[in-house]
Amino acid sequence: MDRSPLIFIIISASLFGISTPLAKLLVGDITPVALAGLLYLGAFVGLSLYALVRKKQVIDHNKKAASLEKKDLPWLTGAILTGGILGPISLMTGLTLVSGFSASLLLNLEGLATVLIAVFVFRENTGKRLWATLACMTIAGVFLTWDPAQDKFTLTGPLLIIFAMICWGIDNNLTRNISDKDPVQITQIKGFVAGITSLSLALILGMKIPLDITVVFALLLGSFGYGVSLVFFIKALKGLGSSRTGTFFSLAPFIGAVASLIILREWIGWTMLPAIGFMLLGIWLIGSEKHTHFHIHKPITHIHSHVHTDMHHLHEHSDGVHEPHTHEHTHNEITHVHTHFPDTHHRHEHRKQKKDEHKK
Repeated sequence: MDRSPLIFIIISASLFGISTPLAKLLVGDITPVALAGLLYLGAFVGLSLYALVRKKQVIDHNKKAASLEKKDLPWLTGAILTGGILGPISLMTGLTLVSGFSASLLLNLEGLATVLIAVFVFRENTGKRLWATLACMTIAGVFLTWDPAQDKFTLTGPLLIIFAMICWGIDNNLTRNISDKDPVQITQIKGFVAGITSLSLALILGMKIPLDITVVFALLLGSFGYGVSLVFFIKALKGLGSSRTGTFFSLAPFIGAVASLIILREWIGWTMLPAIGFMLLGIWLIGSEKHTHFHIHKPITHIHSHVHTDMHHLHEHSDGVHEPHTHEHTHNEITHVHTHFPDTHHRHEHRKQKKDEHKK
């Protein structure tokens, strides 16, 4: 079983987790709506530069990642609205009302929202290990949130951030349906539309955008914390499915909390220790998962980047083949048993089976 999606999601969570306390530093100088727009516009600019370099390097058309099609637009539109516009604006506004440390911890709810939507709306398969991992990540978030020295709690800031996490949970599940397409192209479109929309909204509302070095910092932060992070997130979605990607992305709040301790000098004490323990246990549970059972692949014709060493792409080529490569191809019906994640080719339903046929 390919473990590279696990590496992708760790990189994605790390970049996004660090971006939250850094955004807290900027939100004092830039209004929340404008900052949300600059972050996504930064993602567009950064990835556009990368795409230009990649275009010069990739000469063979068959080696390019699959481009978006007309049928993908509804999923992309929904993802842009929820995860590119509503979510970031809510998060940036919430950052003005809570500490960067608390905001980082509340990011833990994105994983919960993603999993619940994936399981109950999109019917993605789950199991005991996944729920145990989610429980560990949530308990870790509770420990990190518990501050004995804090004697008051305001709802507005946390509720705005919770709403942002729900928006991103919806976004993650919608993006999962186009995760076999070019992640850079998806992020470029999302960054441009979301960035321009939020900046236009800020100008319409009369919000001033400072034309100084803070704008440059916001664009750079968006390029890595949102752009590069989202590309790796989409690559992980392709290989892991929404629920497992969302669960693993629960690393982001832990990373953000540590970054807040270093950058913003916010410390909560001994509760960090059990939080670390539960986080590590959760990582081990999902990282060592082995999902194996007898399953059937129905015939399908589609386009995406693939290799011929994964048991599912057994078609022949008349000319030379470069791995990986992209072209339209047909999968004939196949029945077999092997360890797998709910990736692009394993989004089948699960019926109740005997213990020796369905192991977790």
